[in-house]
Amino acid sequence: MTRPSYFPDNFTLAIALTVILASVLPCSGRVADVAHDVTSVSIALLFFLHGAKLPREAIVAGATHWRLHLVILASTFIVFPLLGWLMKPLALTLITPQLYTGLLFLCMLPSTVQSSIALVAVARGNVPAAICSASASNLIGMFITPVLVGLFVVHGISASASFDSILKIIVQLLLPFAAGQMLRPRIGGFVDRHKPSLRLIDQGSILLVVYTAFSEAVIQGLWQQLPPSALAGLVVINLLLLGAALGISTLISRRMGLSREDEITLVFCGSKKSLASGVPMAKVLFASHAVGMIVLPLMLFHQIQLMLCAMLAQRYARRQQVLIPLKR
Repeated sequence: MTRPSYFPDNFTLAIALTVILASVLPCSGRVADVAHDVTSVSIALLFFLHGAKLPREAIVAGATHWRLHLVILASTFIVFPLLGWLMKPLALTLITPQLYTGLLFLCMLPSTVQSSIALVAVARGNVPAAICSASASNLIGMFITPVLVGLFVVHGISASASFDSILKIIVQLLLPFAAGQMLRPRIGGFVDRHKPSLRLIDQGSILLVVYTAFSEAVIQGLWQQLPPSALAGLVVINLLLLGAALGISTLISRRMGLSREDEITLVFCGSKKSLASGVPMAKVLFASHAVGMIVLPLMLFHQIQLMLCAMLAQRYARRQQVLIPLKR
C-alpha cells in the first residue's frame, strides 16, 4: 500500500526515535566526548558530500533567471527573519524564551535542497530554477546565517558571531563543501551512481548530531524545562509561520506576474528551511548544552513543512494538468 503524502517519511521517524533514545539513554562522560569528536567529523563529511553532489550544469542552466532567485533569497533571509521578529509577542505567550530563540534561528536558515526540488518537480514547476535557487540558498546561508545569528540571536542563548564561530563555520562547513565541489569532476560520477548509499551517510550524520545534542540537553534537564503546553504552542507557532511564508510567497509571485511554473518554484523554495544545514550549524554556533532546545523548533517545522507542502504540491500538479490542455 502506498504511504500517504502527509505521513512522516522514514528519516523523520528515525529522528523521532533518536530523540526518544537520547531521552532514555543519553550519552555522557567519555562516551559523550568521543561522540562529539565523531560528530564533528561527520558534519565535515556531510558538507563535503553536499559539495560533491551539486551539479554545476544545472546551476548554470537556472542561473539566468536572476529576478526569481533574488526574490527567493529575499524570502528566505529577509521575510522569514521579519516574520520571526513580528511573531515574538505571540510566541512568548505560547512558548519559552529558549524555544523562541530556536524559532529565530530557524527563520535565519537556508532553504532545503532535495525536498524543495522534489516538491517543485511534483508540482510541475521550474525545476532548473529550483535547483539553482535551493543550492545558492545553502551556499549563501553558510555566510549569512552566522551573521544574522550574531546580530539578532546573540541576546538569546550563548550564540556568537565571534572569530571563533566564523572559523568553525569555515573549517567544518565551508572548506569541506568547497573541497567536494573541486573534486566533483573526479568523483561526481561515483557520487551520482551511489546517491542512495551516500544518503545514508547524510542522514546518519544528522541523526548523530541530534543524538549528541539531545543527550546533553536531557542531562541538563530539557524535558523538565519544557512543559507540554509549550510543545503544543510550538506546533501552533510553526503552523502560523509556515502559513504566513506560503501566503506571502504566493502573493509576491502574483504581484510580480510570474508564470505558474515560477510561482511554484518561489512558493516551495522560499518557504522551506533546511534541517540538513540547520542541525550542524546549530552545533557550531551555539553552546553545546543549548543545541537540543535550539533545534527542536526546526525539527517540528521540518515535519510540518513536508506534510503541508506535499499536499500543496499535489494540488498544484492537478491545476497544471488542467491548465496544459487549455493552453493547447
